[in-house]
Amino acid sequence: MVLGGQCQYFLLEGRFGVPASITKDISMRCNLGDRINKLTALRAKLQLATFPDELENAQWKFGSPLADIKRLTERWRNGYDWRQHEKAINEELPMFTRDIDVDGFGALNFIMFTRRAKLLTPFRCCFATDVGPGSFFEVIRILPLLTASTAEHPSFHVVALSLPGFGFSEAPHKQGFGINQYAEVAHKLMVALGYNEYVTQGGDWGGIITRKMASTYGGRHLKAWHTNFPIPEPPSWKSPLSFLSFLLTPWSIEEKAGIERTKWFRTKGQGYSAQQSTQPQTLGYSLTDSPVGLLAWIYEKLVLWTDNYYWSDDEVLTWISLYWFSRAGPAASLRIYFELRGDCEDLGRNPTIPMGASWLRKSNNVVFESHHKTGGHFAATERPEELVRDVRKMFAKGSPAFAIVPGRTGYDAHVQQ
Repeated sequence: MVLGGQCQYFLLEGRFGVPASITKDISMRCNLGDRINKLTALRAKLQLATFPDELENAQWKFGSPLADIKRLTERWRNGYDWRQHEKAINEELPMFTRDIDVDGFGALNFIMFTRRAKLLTPFRCCFATDVGPGSFFEVIRILPLLTASTAEHPSFHVVALSLPGFGFSEAPHKQGFGINQYAEVAHKLMVALGYNEYVTQGGDWGGIITRKMASTYGGRHLKAWHTNFPIPEPPSWKSPLSFLSFLLTPWSIEEKAGIERTKWFRTKGQGYSAQQSTQPQTLGYSLTDSPVGLLAWIYEKLVLWTDNYYWSDDEVLTWISLYWFSRAGPAASLRIYFELRGDCEDLGRNPTIPMGASWLRKSNNVVFESHHKTGGHFAATERPEELVRDVRKMFAKGSPAFAIVPGRTGYDAHVQQ
């Protein structure tokens, strides 16, 4: 399963045939439809944009560079074709909608993206990618890889959920929608689709949500989870041998560089989190009214959180447009920071089901671990092949998590044509 977000209004088109329970889900297409005035209003706002000045040689020291934002704004206003990218999204991402009842919050309407492997016994995977500043757009590169059918690696049925308040999905209308509710939504969706037993993958908030799913629904339903955002506990005397090893093992050059990067992030890169987790509504007015403000706010993270990844202007603008045209508006995407800030201080008991981790040291019941020298925050976008390779290895023949879902090996002797 994938937890994701972003886009806007749709046209109803037919139904999805299998499994039987999914016939309640309506096939959707991203389409502004009669909201064409949204595009006109966007261009008018971009035309009237006022830019701040900038200090000499500032580059990235103070945030998004003025030259970059002016260039992207001009492209967005004159040259960028939303309809072209909207069409590509519709062609590459099968979308469906379903109502899910959330305890204490009533029924909320969610959008999901699904793709099935051409196998009889694939894994059912709940794959979690976005949540601000991420985008369901990240799923577009990994879906065909995860569902590819071959005798060389396991294949997956993939379900990607657009999280509440992001993109296609309805936002909660009451306060208190926290980690328990996000986990509940994702789990209930899988069960509603007939997937009573499944595995998950997630990064960033998706990693935190799937961790909660692992501790709450692990064993009976969720059989294993993989994350590229593990949160290990600091070394302590609770594990004497591990703590002693930590004290006696010198830091490598790579680890020292990682520590410096962490220091930079904590002192110069975390202001967004402080604002969004304390007064998100105040920031929401600016991001909802100013497309240039929204562009600068997210563009900064797209660049600074990636590892020498080349962002084309149209790729950036599609990412930002999905926030601008989102169902509940950009402000709704900020509230997860406020609602989950207390939850992140205490994530509860460690999950006991098998875990796989990419890029960081192991914790919990780790059965697969992989370290990569390149790649940044948006793994599914920057390094889709490497991320998918890790997920395949975790569930491949000979691995501890092979066939962990009863009757589901991810392999078939005869691939359906």
